[in-house]
Amino acid sequence: MPGPGEAPLMIPLSRRSSWEAVHQLTQTPHRQDSQIRAIRESAAIRRGTRMIKVLSARQVAGFLKGWLPAGFCYREWDVAHLRTPDELRLLRTDADTHADQPNVAFALRWRAIDPLDYDIPTPEAYPGLVAMPSGYRIGSPVLGTGFTPSSQHIIPEYVTASMADLPLSAHASIVGYTPDGQEATLFTYQPEQRGWLRMAGPQWRGLLAGLGSAVDQEYLPLANNDRGTSRLVGTFRGAEYDTVADPPEFRVLAMTRAARYPVESLSRRTRYASWRGVRCTVVSADGGWVRLRLSQPDSEQVVSIGAQCHERGIYEAWAPAAELTDRELQDTPYPL
Repeated sequence: MPGPGEAPLMIPLSRRSSWEAVHQLTQTPHRQDSQIRAIRESAAIRRGTRMIKVLSARQVAGFLKGWLPAGFCYREWDVAHLRTPDELRLLRTDADTHADQPNVAFALRWRAIDPLDYDIPTPEAYPGLVAMPSGYRIGSPVLGTGFTPSSQHIIPEYVTASMADLPLSAHASIVGYTPDGQEATLFTYQPEQRGWLRMAGPQWRGLLAGLGSAVDQEYLPLANNDRGTSRLVGTFRGAEYDTVADPPEFRVLAMTRAARYPVESLSRRTRYASWRGVRCTVVSADGGWVRLRLSQPDSEQVVSIGAQCHERGIYEAWAPAAELTDRELQDTPYPL
């Protein structure tokens, strides 16, 4: 069942508009008409909506070491009927299919902080992404209808705004799905420690075998001031603090409970820069080099900066820090 205030995807059917006909419309590239828009807009994201991103073992290892959600994702409510590794493969965004474990599918699950963090990948919002040639992409094409390519399902898809990283909400989790449809919580995110705590009991250890790391450890990434990933910041009595998102509550990040004051304002802070005239978000830094991600991917920008596609919709490249221009920290304010 959806959470409080959630609404399922609504598809009006009639003798003139059958399921098969509506499905065909959602799978017609660049199709945008009033019927498609009305169906797509019924799948709205609200504060606290549970989101999900299906992961490979390589991506799980990345998140345990500090990655943040970015790119294509889904409302959990829209994909709850997909429960097995074979079914969930439809939602994969990477190309690591050769490394699949047949007995498990992984997913990251978190709660949306605000609808401002998500876009619908339409030709108006992301024209270059919709028109991306097959040789420049990983995964299925972006149809531009707002629905993921599927021969059986009607599944609305989203991308993170400007393909930027999003801060994780409290109690985000990495889960595993078995061939019989069981779900196991493997790790949960603890914002005060900025790390992941292992939750899987002995019966689930086999699901972690393909991660390439010790399965009995917690993951607490070291703080790194050079990281350019997004942060959640808020103010309390005129001072600015890192903030924990626990929708509908937002509080000062603090180890002691007494210091976790509710913030009075809230923003997502993301680092942007331009290189060779291409606007990007800053993902990370290493010495004199900076890792950039295209905010509006298109084939010309991919060639211009030599970007590589790391997963569906995510194009990144390393650039000399000295060559970057228009650097800025951009705050996206959220209403409280």
